[in-house]
Amino acid sequence: MENRAPTRGMELGYMLLVGLSMVQVLLIYLKLYMTQTYTMQDIVFSMATLFALLIGFFVPFGISVVGIFIFMVGYFVWLVTYAPVNVLTLTWLLIIPVNILIAAFIKTRLIRTQRIMERLEALKDTNPEIDLATNLGNKDALEDAVMKQSNLARRYSEHYGFSMAMFKIEFLPLVLESLGSERYAQLLLELSNTIQQQIRYEDYKFSIEDGRFIILCPMTSQEHFHVVTDRIKNAMMDLAFMDKKGLPLKLVVRAGAMEFQKEHFSHYERIDEVIAALERRTETDLVGEYI
Repeated sequence: MENRAPTRGMELGYMLLVGLSMVQVLLIYLKLYMTQTYTMQDIVFSMATLFALLIGFFVPFGISVVGIFIFMVGYFVWLVTYAPVNVLTLTWLLIIPVNILIAAFIKTRLIRTQRIMERLEALKDTNPEIDLATNLGNKDALEDAVMKQSNLARRYSEHYGFSMAMFKIEFLPLVLESLGSERYAQLLLELSNTIQQQIRYEDYKFSIEDGRFIILCPMTSQEHFHVVTDRIKNAMMDLAFMDKKGLPLKLVVRAGAMEFQKEHFSHYERIDEVIAALERRTETDLVGEYI
């Protein structure tokens, strides 16, 4: 769900500004209807309302508040001494300061929204990404997770560890040819759901290029992890999926697993070495070749 909080304030300010403009136009028409005149004084105050908007947008808020105070004091003096008392002259007392405040409010919201968007763009460049459709992390997310988990495992090696496994789609060019790009994207979504059904909520799953999936399971021993790996691989291969011709897709998956080893901690600092090690483990999985 998208966060609309930054834009709601701007929408509210815009509606207030439009409503205030409608009131101002109504008062001008009322003045014309009642007196059948529109003097130079009325023109000056009408232009003052527009100038007040510029002040609210371009003058700092603190200076605007001081200006509003000076304006109201001076207006009271003019209203008591020289001004004709009518509806229009009384309403200018409030309309001009309100214009300044609403313009300042909208400007503040615009600046805040711009800063939020800049921060989101910065986070987009620095934080690992998770695909919203498949919930699969990418290579950057994998590197971040491996770094965090390996640091924990090294620090608390007696009580904490993790295991990783790679699942590689064999004959990927043939799979892409039989599915097409659209159905291949749907296949990734189905495989993500299949993997999720076989792992725990606190486990991680990632998708990298060339049809490779990686899972990272904290606090899982290698003995038990082999059972999990085989179960996931079989579930992926048993997935009922049709190609673009409506025929069942025969998916072949290789799997390879490894457990965190403290003496090889330096390897986990380079994600390409971790991926290469998992890739070598999949090469020893010969079961899929005979299906």
